Amino acid sequence: MTTTLPDKTLLLDDIAGLRAAARFVREHDSVALLPLLLPGLDGPDLQALAGHCRFAHAGLLLFPPDADSLRAQLAACGLDADTPSHPSVVVRDRLARRHGRDPAELDVRILRPQVHGSAGQRRAVEVFALTVPPHSGLEPIAAYERTRRHEAHLAFEIEHPEPLALRGLCAILARHGARPDGGGYNPHEDGTVLYFTLPADAACDYGRLELYARGDHRGTLAAHLDHRDPLDRPRPRPRPGTRPDADTRQPAETLLHLLTGAWTTQALAAFARLGLPDAMDTRTAQRTEDLARPTGTHPRSLATLLRYLAMLGAVAEEQEGFRLTELGALLRADAPGSMRPLALMYGGPFYRSFGGLDHAVRTGQPAFDQIFGENHFDHFARDPRLASLFDQSMAASSRMFQPLPSHPVITAAAQAPAAAPATVVDVAGGNGELLGLILTAHPRLRGVLLERPHAVEAARSRLDAAGCGARCAYRAGDFADVPPGGDVYVLSRVLHDWDDDRCREILRHCARAMPAHADLLVVERLLPLDGSPSLATAWDLHMLCNVGGRERSADHYAHLLADAGLELVGHSPLPLDAHVLHARRAAVPEPGTRRS
Repeated sequence: MTTTLPDKTLLLDDIAGLRAAARFVREHDSVALLPLLLPGLDGPDLQALAGHCRFAHAGLLLFPPDADSLRAQLAACGLDADTPSHPSVVVRDRLARRHGRDPAELDVRILRPQVHGSAGQRRAVEVFALTVPPHSGLEPIAAYERTRRHEAHLAFEIEHPEPLALRGLCAILARHGARPDGGGYNPHEDGTVLYFTLPADAACDYGRLELYARGDHRGTLAAHLDHRDPLDRPRPRPRPGTRPDADTRQPAETLLHLLTGAWTTQALAAFARLGLPDAMDTRTAQRTEDLARPTGTHPRSLATLLRYLAMLGAVAEEQEGFRLTELGALLRADAPGSMRPLALMYGGPFYRSFGGLDHAVRTGQPAFDQIFGENHFDHFARDPRLASLFDQSMAASSRMFQPLPSHPVITAAAQAPAAAPATVVDVAGGNGELLGLILTAHPRLRGVLLERPHAVEAARSRLDAAGCGARCAYRAGDFADVPPGGDVYVLSRVLHDWDDDRCREILRHCARAMPAHADLLVVERLLPLDGSPSLATAWDLHMLCNVGGRERSADHYAHLLADAGLELVGHSPLPLDAHVLHARRAAVPEPGTRRS
């Protein structure tokens, strides 16, 4: 009796699984796929997941006897047989724990042959390949894993893996029945994976979901791993005098990562201040000595900073030196959507004010006022450089409101068959970034921007450069000067600067200026009602510390609007955990009607 037939049969099983995975990747997309994986997922949660997560690949574990057999399997499924591979640390360690093996015994490679979606999207089949020579002691592992399919999964890549957004996405998955199921950081590709077991009623043959985030997110990973992987065998407690395992060290390591967060802020701010992103290349690595000369830095000290930034994913360390990554390129001065102003603000005035956070928590008064001797707005208004930097930092978060020009209220105003074009009034519109987006998207609309005098001039320059300045009027003034007669009024990231009384006052000014048919759009982050992680929670602390304002829930805003004679019609999500709230003038009861 020979083992030839069973080996061929198993090889065919691997090919069938590989072919099915490639077909699945070609036929599905994020919006249609996510409700299949998480039954009941809809509304804002579906929009948040689909907006942040791109369906990237289907993954499976194969067991070729050698490298040539793996190449043949790929070719048989129409996949690139020459796809490069590298070690898979995460799956190797999971297999080692599950089967009680030494990781050094398991040669697990990872390959991602490309597959295109139905609309041409670039995707992949993620192949984990554990080499299992015939008659080897690894055959029981292959038999077990083929039956259980533990490593078969569907993966979604997070477009902008900011730590709080990443935790928020994990919270949404948990709310809809996905259970944390391990994960890890792979230094070979500088990527973090978070695995989840899908609910039992998922309408899919894949039992697991992966979130993939570029970069090192081991703080989030540690919180995720606090939920023990049900597929991993429990590890024994360390004996006295022995080194504790990773689970025992985890809380201390997690706390240490959190405590050193200030280092991250200053490293990124120094990176921007020194002009390093502008001196570096995203394609070619450069030696530290060659970077030190144009940036006026000390070579050895610069190398220390760059190694730390490599750990953050802002640069990549290669044999030839350091290369700028896509993330780090966002700190270039001339990058589209540059976040350099944010780095300078968060590493500058706001960094200093957070040193007085305990004062803000004790007294309820902004720490900024205590540190600088005056409030945030007066301090910036007296310093043209800081005022300009603040306005630029607000524009740096413009991704938040990029979908706003397609809001039904804006679209309806632009398409209204009136003789005169509709007008959008941007109240405290900063340097005109948002109004420029709206006017550029809708050439029939006109705009009015209300701001402080210095900001009006900056907005005029920006809107002229965007080609829509001729359709915009400008008014220098305060909230009491909200111009009447507009069709759509916009308050973007304004109300969170103020306490409730001032918010009511601002909203009353808007209500008085609004004709009966006008709409009000309010852009803010909303505090979650269930305590799930959110950028709004972080910014709530930021507002307390720096301006004395606050983030609020949708219900809270509804009450403030009602106090001003306005009615909340609804709200919908925007990027970066923001929402747009739609309000109108509250209906006035007809004479003679009685309240019930």
